[in-house]
Amino acid sequence: MTKEELRQKANDLPLVPGVYLMMDKTGKVIYVGKAKKLKNRVSQYFQESASHTAKTRQMVAQVDHFDTIFVSSEFEALVLENSLIKRHSPKYNILLKDDKGYPFVRLSRESYPRFTLANRYANDSARYFGPFGGRYETRQALDAVFAALRLPTCNRRFPRDIGAERPCLNFHMGRCDGFCRPEMTAEEYNRRIDQACQLLEGKSRQLLREMTAEMEAEAEALRFEQAAAIRDRINAIGALSKKQTVIAGLCADTDIWGLYRGAGKCCYAVLHMENGNLTGRETELFSAPIEEEEAEMLSALTAQYYLPRAVLPHEILLPVDTGECENLSEVLTRRAGHKVWVHVPQRGEKADLRDMAQRNAAEEAERATTAEERVAHTLSLLGSMLGLAQPPRRMESFDISNTGKSDIVASMVVYSGVRPLRSAYRRFRIKELQGHPDDYASMQEVLRRRLQRAADGDEKFLPLPDVFLIDGGETHAAAAQQVADQFGVTVPVFGMVKDDRHRTRALVTPQGREIGLTANPAVFSLIGQIQEETHRFAITYHHESHTRSTLRSALDDIPGVGPKRKEALRRALGSVKAIREADVETLAAIVPRPTAEAVYRHFHPAQP
Repeated sequence: MTKEELRQKANDLPLVPGVYLMMDKTGKVIYVGKAKKLKNRVSQYFQESASHTAKTRQMVAQVDHFDTIFVSSEFEALVLENSLIKRHSPKYNILLKDDKGYPFVRLSRESYPRFTLANRYANDSARYFGPFGGRYETRQALDAVFAALRLPTCNRRFPRDIGAERPCLNFHMGRCDGFCRPEMTAEEYNRRIDQACQLLEGKSRQLLREMTAEMEAEAEALRFEQAAAIRDRINAIGALSKKQTVIAGLCADTDIWGLYRGAGKCCYAVLHMENGNLTGRETELFSAPIEEEEAEMLSALTAQYYLPRAVLPHEILLPVDTGECENLSEVLTRRAGHKVWVHVPQRGEKADLRDMAQRNAAEEAERATTAEERVAHTLSLLGSMLGLAQPPRRMESFDISNTGKSDIVASMVVYSGVRPLRSAYRRFRIKELQGHPDDYASMQEVLRRRLQRAADGDEKFLPLPDVFLIDGGETHAAAAQQVADQFGVTVPVFGMVKDDRHRTRALVTPQGREIGLTANPAVFSLIGQIQEETHRFAITYHHESHTRSTLRSALDDIPGVGPKRKEALRRALGSVKAIREADVETLAAIVPRPTAEAVYRHFHPAQP
């Protein structure tokens, strides 16, 4: 379909809730989204809008056709969207790990049912719990449940192997109650299995209450040995949430989310709390487009995280408002059978917990991010902000420095990626300007000379950069752009705009469009570093030039002092003040004695 046909189809949609699927020419689903009003949301994709992010423009460019599914409410759209994302794994949606990373626990249907791990839910007669975390963690958690309830983990099959052999080592170590012994009944085995099911369903408190009542009944009946065995199992179950992340998640009454977008990697962290105590932590790294808003990322993550789960906490704290809190609360409440409150804490202890989750996410992302990834992320972000087709590999920055109308100089600083390329630095003395300082004319002269040298094939001025950065605002950038146009050079030009603390707060185009930097710390730091280095290099050259010119004028008209002897004095003593204060012997060590005496008399005319 053409873009016009897509726009017309979108405009014909009704103003109802639903889900839309964007597909490419092969019919593959590349994006799934939901909308409160399908017509308004879908039609926005096919309108000419400068507000579209790079991700949206790239996605729309690949859309050949789309499909929609109407639903009766927003929260139904939320559930359906998550299901379709899981099914199609669209390229432009934020995705958590695939289903292979989230195993289920399967309980068979037989007289002596057994627990196993399964990759996905199957439509059979078995009972399923989950999905949980990774296979290793889930296996550990299941083993911990078996140990707490003293269930068998051996390969013996019941009732076939009951009484066939002596109990194994687990029985003698107190890890299993020996259900292979004839005195252990099927009823007791199935009662323990039911208790394990309660743990896997997140009903640990209910189970502990029931077991405590059972222990007290055994004690009242003077069956102290049985009461002690139940007590040991109660203690083991109470310790589970402190030992296993998977069980901690099941036992938690509050989940606290942290989200961090780092230089190259994004990460979320979920802290599980039970009765005000931290019982576990989950983190996962994921990728997201540079332009993706935090709220959009968090909305996708929370839906994918919670909607497949059978066990849910009573409260979920988020770091930012996703705009979906109310819908997610309603969906999760229906699934959990109890009230689930999804909200953003504003102050107090819960806000402190949110900040702790944020720090956990940040630390995990930074730990897993290499220096190369940070560099690549910073340059990609800068390229995206400047509208470049590729991240900038080479950048050149220019600055002018002068003292009045004299000693006007300029610096050219080169950055390769995020590192200064000092071998490519260049310095210029302004030659064409006469009578008064003019930063704009000086900048044009410098850029003209730089581009002319490149046009002449001078390797010291090749290759051309990916971007020119000019110290100054819109007018400076426009002046530089005129020279670039004269040479037919298409390198983008940006001025570096400073704030009242002399920090580069924004870049500006020759047309006056400002691109703010302060919201992106990595880019803000890089451009600030380039501006400071350019200024430092210009000031250093200006100081050296001014020192030499001052020295030359102070030594003018002294008999016997020509250009070579002036340079010798400058190199040896450095300044006019040092030359003035030097005695004849010091001067004679640098120049011939008659010249040294002439220099001394020049600065000390009253002395013999």
